[in-house]
Amino acid sequence: MELDINKLDNETLIAAGIVAIIFLMIKALYANTFRLTLKLIAPENRFMKPGEAWLVLIPIFNIYWNFELAKRMADSLTNEFYDRKIAEEEAPGRSTGLTVAVLYLITIFPLPLNILLGINLVYFFYFIVYWVKINRFRELLKEHNLFMQERNKEGTTNL
Repeated sequence: MELDINKLDNETLIAAGIVAIIFLMIKALYANTFRLTLKLIAPENRFMKPGEAWLVLIPIFNIYWNFELAKRMADSLTNEFYDRKIAEEEAPGRSTGLTVAVLYLITIFPLPLNILLGINLVYFFYFIVYWVKINRFRELLKEHNLFMQERNKEGTTNL
């Protein structure tokens, strides 16, 4: 069955538009999680600025940026965890992030619909796993900040 875009009815176009808007909102929330995580990382430990997380929303460019985001975020987290003396996995999130980037790259190839659907399902799974992982790192950094604030308060009251 061949899809003729000129013969689509208005309801189908509206539904496609709604799905596109929902997907864009999800990607924006995803990018915001990276931005917020980068803001918790000391500037000297960052391999990218927090605002650069939004580049993942740019069509076509995001194919490349997904790979950069995975590498730079892992390197930034590695530096930050090392400085804070937090024991965490080596290159935090890099392998999951690169898997997301590779799967996203594969989804742009013209493949049979059933294969493309399967790849998209696997991509969506890894996308969520990566997002949750980065959010967990963000929570860990926030908790460490609170711990250090409490520790500093106790140190000043004991003097």
